[in-house]
Amino acid sequence: MAQMEKQAHYPKILKSFNSKITFLIKKGSIGVIPTDTIYGIVGNALNKKAVDKIYKLRHRNPKKPMIILVGQLFDLKKFSVLLKTKTYNLKPGAWPHKTSIVFPVSGAKFRYLHRGINSLAFRLPRSNKLRSFLKKTGPLVAPSANVEGKPPAKTIEEAQKYFGDKVDFYIDAGRRVSRPSKLIQIKNDKIIKLRK
Repeated sequence: MAQMEKQAHYPKILKSFNSKITFLIKKGSIGVIPTDTIYGIVGNALNKKAVDKIYKLRHRNPKKPMIILVGQLFDLKKFSVLLKTKTYNLKPGAWPHKTSIVFPVSGAKFRYLHRGINSLAFRLPRSNKLRSFLKKTGPLVAPSANVEGKPPAKTIEEAQKYFGDKVDFYIDAGRRVSRPSKLIQIKNDKIIKLRK
């Protein structure tokens, strides 16, 4: 009975992205959603309080930046990333999808994101539905939905065991089992694989 009462206090579990979730994220709320790979705990990347809350909830290494999901290439300009088409060969629709790309991002303005490393990894997801959602919310930090050192949540029930009522919403897309995204960096026109 106690477990059922505790469950009742958890945030509502939704089945899809909607305007209410978009509103909550824009106001600084955080939650668990299905990404193009696995479940992620997400928040507005341009909201320092939301980002700091995710670091705290995940017990994440404070020196380790988080991957940022974007809905379109234009979003990179919000982080002062200068896209050089010749260097990065990035055109609309040509992004490698499940690949996150590390770009230089320096300066004090984004230190809460790059954590002094002066670079950030961005990913333009494969899913049309997720990209459409990201165009409405803006860029989202999206580390895996787990406490650091623990396995990523494959279901919303597993995510609840990690975060309970400390997040503002959950979006349930069933069981999600996938590898994390590939991670690359481009230097001097050469691709460096950081994670396969």
